[in-house]
Amino acid sequence: MKNTHRITGLLTLLFSLQLSAQTYEPDKVKTKALARYEEAIIFLKDGAIKEAVPVLLDCIIIDSNFVDAYLSLAGALGELKQYQRSVTLYEKAKAKDPAYFNVYHLPYSINLAGLGKFEEALAAVNNFLAIPNLSERGRKSAQYRKGTYQFAIQYALQHPVTDYQFAPVNLGDSVNGPRSEYYPSVTVTDSLLVYTRRTGDQREDFMQSSIRDKKFGKAVLINGDINIEPLKGAITVSQDGEWLLFAGNLSGQGLGDYDIYLSQYTPQGWSEPENLGPTINTEFWESSPALSPDKRVLYFSSNRPGGYGGRDLYMSVRQPNGRWGKAINMGPAVNSAGDELAPFIHADNQTLFYTSDGLPGYGNSDLFVIRKNDKGEWGAPENLGYPINTIENEGSLAVSADGLTAYYASDRSDSRGNLDLYSFQLRPNIRPNRTLYVKGKVTDAKTNQGIPSTIELTDNNSNLVLMKVQTDELGDYLVTLPVGKDYTFTVNRKGYLFYSEVYALSRKDADSTYQKNIQLNPVQLNASFVFNNILFATNSYTLPANGLAELQQLIQVLQDNPTLKVEISGHTDNTGNPKENLNLSTNRAKAIVDYLTEKGIESSRLSYKGYGDTQPIADNSTESGRAKNRRTSFTVTGL
Repeated sequence: MKNTHRITGLLTLLFSLQLSAQTYEPDKVKTKALARYEEAIIFLKDGAIKEAVPVLLDCIIIDSNFVDAYLSLAGALGELKQYQRSVTLYEKAKAKDPAYFNVYHLPYSINLAGLGKFEEALAAVNNFLAIPNLSERGRKSAQYRKGTYQFAIQYALQHPVTDYQFAPVNLGDSVNGPRSEYYPSVTVTDSLLVYTRRTGDQREDFMQSSIRDKKFGKAVLINGDINIEPLKGAITVSQDGEWLLFAGNLSGQGLGDYDIYLSQYTPQGWSEPENLGPTINTEFWESSPALSPDKRVLYFSSNRPGGYGGRDLYMSVRQPNGRWGKAINMGPAVNSAGDELAPFIHADNQTLFYTSDGLPGYGNSDLFVIRKNDKGEWGAPENLGYPINTIENEGSLAVSADGLTAYYASDRSDSRGNLDLYSFQLRPNIRPNRTLYVKGKVTDAKTNQGIPSTIELTDNNSNLVLMKVQTDELGDYLVTLPVGKDYTFTVNRKGYLFYSEVYALSRKDADSTYQKNIQLNPVQLNASFVFNNILFATNSYTLPANGLAELQQLIQVLQDNPTLKVEISGHTDNTGNPKENLNLSTNRAKAIVDYLTEKGIESSRLSYKGYGDTQPIADNSTESGRAKNRRTSFTVTGL
């Protein structure tokens, strides 16, 4: 009934503002047309806007000078988002009697804005504001719309768009049905779509559709206990497809209003939902969960007291013991005096989309994006711009791992019924980082048995840990790799030497995903490890900043094994003077030991030695071989 209140309220407002100077004479409208008009008004008051349209058309056919019928039909078509037809009818009414039309410049401007004609909309609303003795309600409404039009014009000037076509594609009958579908979520492999479908007046069900070759399979109910309760809504799937988080009002399990629950995948289906507990949920409303790709950070919306508006975005970090930390408000830079909803964290773990009706925009709720800077801090919200955002309410958005394809819910003209799910291509300037993934298994090098381990992805430029993933009990893992940065990928487990590898993706796009099975060597006497990312500059023994991630892993090994002793070894290729090579390799090994002692490792546990070019591991006649020989390593010398 919301639309009904809007249209009837607007009619009341406008009729109360009618001017006396006019050429249109309502009392001379044909009786038959007036009778049909009264029928149409009853439909409008009952919220039957579609049913009112043909009746209003009859009115115009009966009496082509029935200006009120033109205006009411224009308003009804505007509510149905048929903006061009609405604008055309408003303009016909204006041509018949400009003075009578004057107070309709406000709804006329709204429909112009619906077409993206914001400069014309601004001119129209200014005409409305020029009317003397406007009611306070009318002036406030017009000033609000004027602000949105000015925002749209300024945004277009600051963010010019060329060669971009916004063309949402309906996901089709395999996904959409006669009821509403919304809250889409996709795995990092782009192989599974999960979403919510309304199946009754109050009941909502969780659906899934398998994706193969970018085609969506027939959607089915998600199996297991997750669909038993009727009162549930927003859902998200973890990037690895192993967790589902959703909001629900589950009988006997909640702490108050809607809470956030977790269900995990098992061979028997999805597990019984588990309430995330009092660090996340309160007696108030919690919903719109979004999970970071490493499953360490949960983002959600809540209307609990102490926020900046009605509903704010919060975040919680999962602790080493698996429990969720206390929820933290994301602050006034992200939240507004209005409602913030539907967060979606991309697979790059650096880009978050959400909706807000309190930040500057096009009207109602808009979609925004925020990004992390090099310090890991969230930047200012950026409006996604027209035509992604419109004068209507925009809902939840999800973006595929490649950063190109977005999914969202809309009630466009080709909808199967109410809200449908659509896909579209994001503009280049609002895309997250293209994200690939590395997956595999971590095993014990001696027994070949899978072992649970910790995997970290560190930005080599900032030395910030971007993601921290725990493998499952069998050692299987999946970690996302955002293109555009250089990373150190490390695997660590107590009692084992760590594994390290460099993924240099800053200067080129990787052309495939990675399959990497990793063997960890148990900590034992004479076990050794070659640093992959500690690459000293030519003739230098200054420790390179991008090697600190590996050294941090060595520190962790030494802390986990407090009696362990290691020797740091330096090596060179055979280029240059052997004596100078020996001194250089010794100084490089010493630089590492100095760093370790600065970080609190006792010097009695550390030794260093330079070997110059005396212990090559590759052919010095090739550049690739010489590069391998220019290495530093450590060897276990005492347990």
